[in-house]
Amino acid sequence: MSTPSVDLPEQHSTKAARLLAAASDLLLGRGARGFTVADVAHRAHVGKGTVYLYWPTKEDLLIGLVGRGFLGLLEDLIRRLGEDPDLARPSRFCPTMLDAATSQPLLAALQRHDENLLGILADHPRSVALHDALGPSAVIGAVLPVWRTHGLARTDWDTADQAFALHGLVTGIAMSLVGPAPAPGPAGSPLTVLSAAVTALLGPEQADEAQLRSTATEIIAFLNRGRETALGLIT
Repeated sequence: MSTPSVDLPEQHSTKAARLLAAASDLLLGRGARGFTVADVAHRAHVGKGTVYLYWPTKEDLLIGLVGRGFLGLLEDLIRRLGEDPDLARPSRFCPTMLDAATSQPLLAALQRHDENLLGILADHPRSVALHDALGPSAVIGAVLPVWRTHGLARTDWDTADQAFALHGLVTGIAMSLVGPAPAPGPAGSPLTVLSAAVTALLGPEQADEAQLRSTATEIIAFLNRGRETALGLIT
């Protein structure tokens, strides 16, 4: 398992870590428009100039928070797949990935395009690039060919059409989890329904143990590339 090629400031500086925590608290409590760099510095008990040592602008700091949300998601999935290759099954991976993504407030806000919380971040080019490359639908689209190769998805259906259908399924369940006013849910939990729906869409998971290990390895490789993408967008 590879490690990030770029060091983040909080890995070496307790002040940077405090600033990130303060900015995160303020963002979630007030929204992006509701605080200043001075507010972040005051909350972290440092001078305002210290913030600029790590992030040249408030925008850079906020993008850094979103990017770290994606990094946390990717690292969590990498760890879980390394411990349990069976998690690479579509019926397990999709609910696990979606649960991890929607449980992070900033990633959930991006998914529902929450301008009240995110402000300029909702449509910022770097936020959009992060979501387009690493959001749930992007991850699913990238791993679908891997599933098809290793006996975990039916191959008698055009790949593009299959990806479109899976995208619609995952996006719909995601919005039921993060929407401002979710519709009444099914009898089972949305993630349980998602697991069953993925199997209905992709067909029986016929991979053997070796194929599952190969699938997990290839998904981890994709996630590690995604981690480098996220680092490139926030550093």
